Amino acid sequence: MKIEIPASLKAEIPQTLLGRIMSATPIVMTVIATMLAGLASSEMTKAQYDRSLAAQQQSKAGDQWSFFQAKRLRSALQRNTLDLLQAANEIHPFDPAALKQSLVTADSGSSDKLAALLASDAGQSALACLQKGELPAASGDATLAPEVKTALDAIENLRPETEIAALLAKVSDKLIVETLMAAKARSDAFDATTKPLNQVIEAVESALQRPGGAGVLHRDFIVARVRFAAQRYDTEARLNQVIASLYELQVRKNNLSAGRHHGRSQRFFYGMLGAQLAVIIATFAVAARQRNLLWTLAAAAGVTALLFAGYVYWYV
Repeated sequence: MKIEIPASLKAEIPQTLLGRIMSATPIVMTVIATMLAGLASSEMTKAQYDRSLAAQQQSKAGDQWSFFQAKRLRSALQRNTLDLLQAANEIHPFDPAALKQSLVTADSGSSDKLAALLASDAGQSALACLQKGELPAASGDATLAPEVKTALDAIENLRPETEIAALLAKVSDKLIVETLMAAKARSDAFDATTKPLNQVIEAVESALQRPGGAGVLHRDFIVARVRFAAQRYDTEARLNQVIASLYELQVRKNNLSAGRHHGRSQRFFYGMLGAQLAVIIATFAVAARQRNLLWTLAAAAGVTALLFAGYVYWYV
């Protein structure tokens, strides 16, 4: 809306610096009010964006928690099976050499392929893991930055929200993204490491289930396989847990950011109201030709609105 001062009133305004400032007060206050309205709208848009992003990240965290629960359940089932096998049968240590000898001497058209598979790097690694009852060496826990670990511990221990917010303020968005990418890469690397081992184990399992397979050797192999599967599921669950927890950090940080932008939007809106009040006062001043007092109040209201907006923009 364009504001103009009547020509008859312009002639009565003193042609001094103060007079020119007084005559420009309604226009300046209108510009300030428009600027504050734009800032309030911008901050509200940012708040809505952060809320939407937090919802997407919460969905991703839910997926990872579902993977975590499923794999922990599979691990528990494998361990229950292992306990039953050990309680009902006499279990011997797994012997890779005896397994190779049994498979090579078996009358099967695929024995040569299986022997070549067992002689490969994946086959040797799979047999070593089954014999030792251990996972590949690259399956350790991830190392987290101290500030990230402190924030995760606070969330896990259900600390007050104010304390969690203070800890999250020390964690940058970039650090969380980098840590999350590293956690995903670690999970993918573990999957890539164990996939060929699982293929070898499945091939051996199929060969031992054919008619004529060694009964005791087959049982010992099953025990080793079940133990390996339980450990693998445990490790995969921990990797999914770390990824889910990092997504939860992102959710909390985005919710805090949304709350901050929402608060800033409200304060900018209050500043806009102050500037609009200055426009109204200045307009009445022109109409009533009481320029000195009312224009002074209008200018003071406008300056106050501008200072308040600057404070919100830089410090809130």
